[in-house]
Amino acid sequence: MAASSSAPVAPSPSSSSSTASASTAESVVAANIALMNSLLGYDVVIVCCSTPYQATYWQKRLMATRGTISPSDMKVITVYEDWVGGAGNGLGTLYAYQKAVVEGKVLYGNSFDLTKELREKKISVALYHTAGKGTRLAPLPGSENNNKPGVKLPAMLKVEDNYVPMTILEAVIKQTGVYAPSRRGRLSVFWGDQVFIPSAKVEYTPVHHVDILATLAPMPSEKEWKEKGLEKYGLIAVNGANEAAQVDKVSHATALRLLADFGQVKSVGTSLGSFSVDHDMLVSLLEEFEQELQQKEGKLDTDPHFWMPLTLPLSAYVEVMGQKGVPTEKSTRHYDRMQTMLQKFYTSRREKLGLFGCIDVGSAAYWWDYGQLKLYLKNNSLVTENTTEALALRSFLGIQDPLMWSELGDSVTTHKVAVLGSKISRGRIISSVLSGVAADTVDVEDSILINVTARHVKAKRCVLYNVTSEDIKGLDLEPGTVLVGVLLPNGDRLVVESKLSICGGDAWKTTLDNNVHSFEQIYVLNEEADVAEIERLCQDEHLRIRELIHPTIY
Repeated sequence: MAASSSAPVAPSPSSSSSTASASTAESVVAANIALMNSLLGYDVVIVCCSTPYQATYWQKRLMATRGTISPSDMKVITVYEDWVGGAGNGLGTLYAYQKAVVEGKVLYGNSFDLTKELREKKISVALYHTAGKGTRLAPLPGSENNNKPGVKLPAMLKVEDNYVPMTILEAVIKQTGVYAPSRRGRLSVFWGDQVFIPSAKVEYTPVHHVDILATLAPMPSEKEWKEKGLEKYGLIAVNGANEAAQVDKVSHATALRLLADFGQVKSVGTSLGSFSVDHDMLVSLLEEFEQELQQKEGKLDTDPHFWMPLTLPLSAYVEVMGQKGVPTEKSTRHYDRMQTMLQKFYTSRREKLGLFGCIDVGSAAYWWDYGQLKLYLKNNSLVTENTTEALALRSFLGIQDPLMWSELGDSVTTHKVAVLGSKISRGRIISSVLSGVAADTVDVEDSILINVTARHVKAKRCVLYNVTSEDIKGLDLEPGTVLVGVLLPNGDRLVVESKLSICGGDAWKTTLDNNVHSFEQIYVLNEEADVAEIERLCQDEHLRIRELIHPTIY
């Protein structure tokens, strides 16, 4: 979906109804955030990581934050994807689940049978995909030693006896837990870098073997379709029988033609990609792709390889895949395979549910994407604003006071700020977010500082992340600078610099000015990083320098 703070789907309401509908949406959003803060959540959470070290880190971290971002009795199972070239999120989901079944017995005893518990509808299970290089967010993931979901947000959690910044993954787990009560007996799958707050009620009774989250609205006209840029997105269409179908990045005319045999389209919206499947469909998919899973070969994604061939006519599927460069013969062969699987499924299913449905998150849902550097700045800066959306974000993150857990000197002036868990003696902070910052003097404007320790900091429209400096002159940055600290597995400490105007994906292989490595080289150097140990060493370094700056406080 497009990078945005709120999902751009619905046509604008008429002026006579806009005030009432907006008020209703705000009430639902507030109620949903209250549910999130009540720590509704899944009985079992599976996290699919990139490395064994990351899996170990998240196993400990998520167990420690139970009761803070999740139910206190939630079971955590972390696994890693040892699949050369990547499995895609389709096969990757099935593979991660298989590994979790085995790992669950190791962690919770041989009597814990994940699949049996799902079949008997005793538990709800969520799986979070966190793999990926995070190129568009670079250089921040490199600062977390490739642990992309470990990138921090301006919110504090109590872990053991310490307050530490909330990670993106923890925010996602807290947010998505509201669907758990409706999904007993189902596996839910989410992505680890997107937080959304539904403006539709989250409680529902599943009536499909597969359901997917989307922002639905009445079928738009061709003009509205173009204005919303819907040809750029994966779309979910729903007909009068409440059955859904998926099409991907097509024009209004093409969508109508592809869905001609689908029945009258009642509503359409952009897909969030997150879905849930019941036990029967999960087992069917595991059986169908047993060979690929055993051999760890192939790469299949859910949208083009699972849901589209199950919901579209052959001609429509071939056309859409052709736009992706897939030969007709190959797409036809895969379509036939999925339809054959579906026929077998229909003859053996236990429950008579619809095949594929859509769960509406509401056309006024808030969408906070932290997967790009510019959006990281935008969506974190939102907590300083005086808007309804900003209030919702602060409520979700638990920011009850703009100076929570902070100690500021009497001479520190602030305006439109969120300063959390920080200690600052003198200076000014304007329209900025500071979390876990220790400094003697600051002059900060329109900036994000997270986990920063320095004698002096001067920054305007900058991002500073995991930075330590004991230089007596402090840090005086050019506007638009991105500065992160990196501790490599070999012990080297780096300060990596970029610009807000630079897309990490575009510059992935380029060694930027003032750096000794490209973002890609840092990724490679971090591949075998023990993220838990390096995080401990970084915390020790911050504490050492903070004792120099504020010896009477630390």
